[in-house]
Amino acid sequence: MLQALQQHYGYLFEAELLQEINNVGTYKDIPEGITLIEIGDYIKSMPLLVSGAIKILREDKEGDALILYFIEQGDTCAMTLSCCSKSSKSEIRAITETDTKLIMIPVSKMDEWLGKYKSWQQFVLQSYQNRMSELLEAIDTIAFLKMDQRLFKYLKDKAMVNHNDMIHVTHKEIAKDLHTSRVVISRLLKTLEINGKIELHRNNIKIIDL
Repeated sequence: MLQALQQHYGYLFEAELLQEINNVGTYKDIPEGITLIEIGDYIKSMPLLVSGAIKILREDKEGDALILYFIEQGDTCAMTLSCCSKSSKSEIRAITETDTKLIMIPVSKMDEWLGKYKSWQQFVLQSYQNRMSELLEAIDTIAFLKMDQRLFKYLKDKAMVNHNDMIHVTHKEIAKDLHTSRVVISRLLKTLEINGKIELHRNNIKIIDL
């Protein structure tokens, strides 16, 4: 695990912190589609991504979900950090978007490292800033973009975090992430294909206009 930390986080953290993460962290190799954090859970550890991607969702009172953003290698989730610091229940759901390797760090280390390591403090603050920017972008997307524009942005974001212009996803899954109906998504996908932005295949979509 220390080798993976040095490879992916050596430019961020000093050697002493990398060694501490190696000593207290738990390495996990998790396949695509696994729920890591559920709404209402008390968070006992924080994920530090080594590779892969995780999607973060919110849920309304009716149980319908809406995707907020993705986190990738080198990231962590600011909402997880917030819940860790306040010992409160999670208000988000985190699901692996791809096969993911991560290190779970105990909550007890969060505050200790903030005072002990300047690099950790900078990492946490940068994570908050990045996630705030993405939340604002999510709000702008919902408020100002038409559904076809939201859909195409969603597809491009998935292609980016998967590092592949061919993404594996069903119309039903897209509808769930964007909080709309499968019929609407199917119609808009066909329009995007006619406009030359995507190619539709069975349970796969190729993004042409990246």
